[in-house]
Amino acid sequence: MKSSITREAALELLKKYNKEPFHILHGLTVEGVMRYFARETGNGEDEDYWGIVGLLHDIDFEQYPEQHCQKAPELLREAGVSEDMIYSVCSHGYGLCSDLEPLHLMEKILFACDELTGLIGAAARMRPSGSVMDMELGSLRKKFKDKRFAAGCSRDVIISGAERLGWELDELLEKTILAMRTCEQSIGEEMQKM
Repeated sequence: MKSSITREAALELLKKYNKEPFHILHGLTVEGVMRYFARETGNGEDEDYWGIVGLLHDIDFEQYPEQHCQKAPELLREAGVSEDMIYSVCSHGYGLCSDLEPLHLMEKILFACDELTGLIGAAARMRPSGSVMDMELGSLRKKFKDKRFAAGCSRDVIISGAERLGWELDELLEKTILAMRTCEQSIGEEMQKM
């Protein structure tokens, strides 16, 4: 998989359509998680591709929330992004705002982790440390079961994502915590520069 856009250009594109720090933080987090999973699944040679798809997955969400995953192809094509990358970006919304099914391992991981990174991020902000570095699986599992906590993060999508991957839910939760630990510091540093 060869990326049709550089990481720098992808970040500028994300910032062009997203001004809220939360949305940029989310894009950077999903990028970091996708890069981790590329390496962990033996797809390290495609790490840039996986990461850029993660970075751009919500490109249209802030300005076009009612057209999420519908407006993205237009914005991405204007920037010269390839059709395979556009498909991957839009497949994360399968069943909610897109009819493009996640087919490849990378797309299935993006589908599973998008909502989950939001839930883990919210749980981390509630911790005294404000960090995922000391988060335990049991603590996250409790937050996951509490439907009122981070109510906007769909548990059904997360569960469906684990099933698509053939993973137990706990395996997905634990691996995503580990993934977020690997990028938390660099994302914090990048956010301070903005």
